[in-house]
Amino acid sequence: MPQICSISVGKVQPITQALQDGSPITYSAIRKLPISSKDNAIEIQIGQLGIKGDEQSNLQVHGGIEKAVYAYAIEHYAFWKDCLVRQNHFDPHHELEHGYFGENLTVSGLLEQEVYIGDKWHVGQTILQVTDFREPCFKLNIKMNFKAAAKIMAQSGFSGWYLRVIKAGAFQAGDEITIEPGSRQISIALQNQTFYHSKGQTDLEF
Repeated sequence: MPQICSISVGKVQPITQALQDGSPITYSAIRKLPISSKDNAIEIQIGQLGIKGDEQSNLQVHGGIEKAVYAYAIEHYAFWKDCLVRQNHFDPHHELEHGYFGENLTVSGLLEQEVYIGDKWHVGQTILQVTDFREPCFKLNIKMNFKAAAKIMAQSGFSGWYLRVIKAGAFQAGDEITIEPGSRQISIALQNQTFYHSKGQTDLEF
């Protein structure tokens, strides 16, 4: 059964510094930390605009009603750790902390090819609905201190997905996710493939 591994939130903060050439400071809430985990399963409130205490810096691409919550599969963490270790960007003796990719929900038992636009998730008191894949951008590169991160996410298809909140309420880490299938016409994996080819990124290597 799919499950919530952790719930994470973040505040808008600068992720770059001002440069002498006049380059603007980049702000983001991509740096998220768990507030409910299996070891500390605190019930968290979720409203129409997302997890209580969470923020987004650019509401044109993140947040809002249609992208209120971002979910990411814990199954991809091993892949990313291997990439980062091989590129000397991460200590092999450490583990990536949940929320590392800017996700609100780190989940298990669901991958992009199994998640479809329109699927509804019943979790605790809430109902969420899958709305879109996550299109990677340069802020992921900055956060991970790895300039190839966004390209690798595009090529691998390990993007995660957004959800809207159909019914507000509360849930906690460890809660099971019951799926109510939608029309099942467009999967997150299919969205990733379309983005990958339409953006001319088929020559990417990592």
